[in-house]
Amino acid sequence: MASVTSLLMPLAARAAEEEQSNFLVPNGTFLVELLAFGIMLFLLGKYVVPPINRAMTARQEAIRQEFSDLEQAKKDANDAEAEFKAQIADARHEAARIREEAREQGATIIAEMREQAQAESNRVVEHARAQIDADRKAALASLRAEVGTLATSLAERIVGESLEDDERSGRVVDRFLADLETLEASEAAAQQNGAV
Repeated sequence: MASVTSLLMPLAARAAEEEQSNFLVPNGTFLVELLAFGIMLFLLGKYVVPPINRAMTARQEAIRQEFSDLEQAKKDANDAEAEFKAQIADARHEAARIREEAREQGATIIAEMREQAQAESNRVVEHARAQIDADRKAALASLRAEVGTLATSLAERIVGESLEDDERSGRVVDRFLADLETLEASEAAAQQNGAV
């Protein structure tokens, strides 16, 4: 029991002390604690909270500026994309126009070249015909002279008399050439009928 009494003694002393001090009446410890709390509040309010508020305000302003810059960059990117698409569309239209123009120029050049080729062909054909006609006339003239001489000498041998008369020899040559031309015309007609 002695041990229980020794335990109860400090409790009893504490209870007696509490009876002497009233908790509603502040004592010196409370006032010191209140003063220390006030000083801490003052120091925190004067030196700690304003820099924190400034840092938070600056950080908020930086975030707002970043969002504003981001929105502006987004708008600029959209504008640049729209401009790029418009330039691409314009370039495609321009390329199509150039291709069409090139086709038209190509067709014009081809038509001009065909006309030139046709004109050149016609000129060559006409030149060839003129050359053929000239060669034919020259050949006929040469043939008349040679055939006339040959026919006259052959006729002189067959007939046995001299055909030195130019008028008579000219008629003989003309008749011979007319017969020759008739023969050529009939052979050409026969070949055309056979080819058809």
